Amino acid sequence: MNRLTQLLEAALFSAAHPLSVDDLRRVTDDASREDVRQALTVLGTHYDADGHAVELIEVAEGFQIVTRSAFAEAVAEAQIVRRPRKLSQAALETLAVVAYRQPVSRAEVEEIRGVSVESVLRSLLERGLLEVIGRGDGLGRPLLYGTTPLFLELLGLRSLDELPRLEELSVALRPPSERGEPTEP
Repeated sequence: MNRLTQLLEAALFSAAHPLSVDDLRRVTDDASREDVRQALTVLGTHYDADGHAVELIEVAEGFQIVTRSAFAEAVAEAQIVRRPRKLSQAALETLAVVAYRQPVSRAEVEEIRGVSVESVLRSLLERGLLEVIGRGDGLGRPLLYGTTPLFLELLGLRSLDELPRLEELSVALRPPSERGEPTEP
C-alpha cells in the first residue's frame, strides 16, 4: 500500500462515523478526489483479498471500516461494543414517514400517523436521526424535518435513493396469502 492509502486507513480507523471523500482529502495536501477514490479501492481490495475480519464500505455518503458480518454476531455477543438503543415502534414509524416524505412538517407526520408525534420527533432530534431542514410556507411557517447522515449510517445506506420504493414495501407488507405465497398449516 502507498502512503495515501495508509493515511486514509488511519483516518477511517480513527473516525467514529463515515468520512466523505472531501473529509479524507484533508488528510493530505496534494490528493485529488480521484486519488482518494483510487486509494479507497486499493484499501477495500486489500481487505477483501487478504481475508481481513473488517471491510471498507460506502455508507451515509461516506466510507467506513466495519466488522464483516460473519464476525459481527460474535463481537456483539461478547458485549465489547456499545450498541445503540433500540427504537420504539412509534419512532420507527415516524422515521419512515420523514424518510419518504421529507421535507415534512410535524402536522403532516401527525396526519399520516393519526397520533401526536411531538415527543417522538424531539427524541429523534436528540438522537441525531432527524434534523430541522427549513421552514414551511404554511400558517406559522412550521419547522420541516429531514433525516441525517446518522440515519443513513444506522440503516447501512449510501443515500436515500437506496430506500425501498413504496411499491416494493406495499407488496412486502401484505399477508403471505395475498402475495400468492403458501401459508403454513
